[in-house]
Amino acid sequence: MSKIQYKPGNMLYPLPAVMVSCADSDGKDNILTIAWTGTVCSNPPMVYISVRPERYSYRMIKETGEFVINLTTKDLTFATDFCGVRSGRDTDKWKEMKLTRQPSKVVKAPSIKESPVNIECRVTSALSLGSHEMFLAEVVSVSVDDRYIDEHNKFDLAKADPMVYSHGEYYDLKELLGTFGYSVKKK
Repeated sequence: MSKIQYKPGNMLYPLPAVMVSCADSDGKDNILTIAWTGTVCSNPPMVYISVRPERYSYRMIKETGEFVINLTTKDLTFATDFCGVRSGRDTDKWKEMKLTRQPSKVVKAPSIKESPVNIECRVTSALSLGSHEMFLAEVVSVSVDDRYIDEHNKFDLAKADPMVYSHGEYYDLKELLGTFGYSVKKK
């Protein structure tokens, strides 16, 4: 096996493809798909999303400092793609994709009812990083679909059939390969 030099770029794949819901101060809302997202800190719980300033939702997030990260599933793949390639300037994505607005517990932006997990966020800071602005945010509330809570009161995301984005393609996740610490676990 040999390695070739490849053009510099973001090759950190797969990524979570999430639908982010947001609203402006007048209550007009939108959904955008984000793959530039992740965990920043566990205490306090913090996440980030990176958004291009020309995106319709950018102004809403900048204005209110709030958004909801809605995790996606195999069943939501088409809607996830649609919400990433259509603009809320000319399309009501909620209506077109038959997604249900659900009031969030803490933030004013609605959550997506069909999502197995809704992560409500408040922006703590924003960094302009070139093509995107990164919004660092504290997680202020999390709602999970009770269908995915097991008999031990543990959330089982695998039952929801999550999906990921990898270099222009969407994949589901099927096989458990190991659990944290299995490499050093005594037999």
